[in-house]
Amino acid sequence: MVKIAANIEVDFSRLGPSEGSSMVVVGGCGGMGRSIVKAASDSGVEVTVFDLQASFEKHPTDDCVDFRPIDATDERSVKQAFAEYSSKKSIDSLINLVGFKNDLISVQELSVSGWDEVIEGNLKSAFLVCNAVIPLMSDQGSIVNVASGLATRVLPGYSPYSASKAGLIALTKGIAIENAPRIRANAVAPAAVKTAFLAGGTGRVENEDGDWDLDYQKYIQNIPLGRLGEVDDVVGPILFLCGSSSRYMTGQVLWVNGGGLMP
Repeated sequence: MVKIAANIEVDFSRLGPSEGSSMVVVGGCGGMGRSIVKAASDSGVEVTVFDLQASFEKHPTDDCVDFRPIDATDERSVKQAFAEYSSKKSIDSLINLVGFKNDLISVQELSVSGWDEVIEGNLKSAFLVCNAVIPLMSDQGSIVNVASGLATRVLPGYSPYSASKAGLIALTKGIAIENAPRIRANAVAPAAVKTAFLAGGTGRVENEDGDWDLDYQKYIQNIPLGRLGEVDDVVGPILFLCGSSSRYMTGQVLWVNGGGLMP
């Protein structure tokens, strides 16, 4: 163990959150969320999942993981969920996975309601979650928002999604500046990953293995590592940002994309 100035003990054999620490995973019933929850829970972290009831019914949590229903786009639902949680304990790490994409439509053809839906689902939800969680975070707590490589590498039809994720990165940096040194806030920005998100999102589509808006063969031609991302490619970077080994990182973005984007 190594002690640093902020009185945090660092175990360099453990890059993720410490055993016995508390973690809330918003969107934890999704494909990426389930892997994060399992990895954290298996390593002794006390995990609570916040997600839509419909997502929980499709992918219920293990008995050792608490679940609380939430609609992250609804202020009352968010405040109630966190108020009920905070009556028991503070939060050491918060992982925000909430998000979805809509049908690929050009800006010229996109309706205002279509724009609003994506911004609310990806950016407003993050604001509501972070707004509610900041007062409940423990000292030296960590917030990790999951953004996207599409925040920088914009593709046709993804304009509202890209705008929402670029906004999420800016929001994360603002939170980092405003709450340092008590709380750290960082983002992880994956490229395409094999989850139900590519079909529309867990809790939003009936067939989570349905058609993807992605030309797989064409896509991987531009990935130096030569393959589509797997869920476990992203779990490690996210958990790393929750732990003390990333103690000098805040306001940063980890780009996880097989080399397809090198900002």
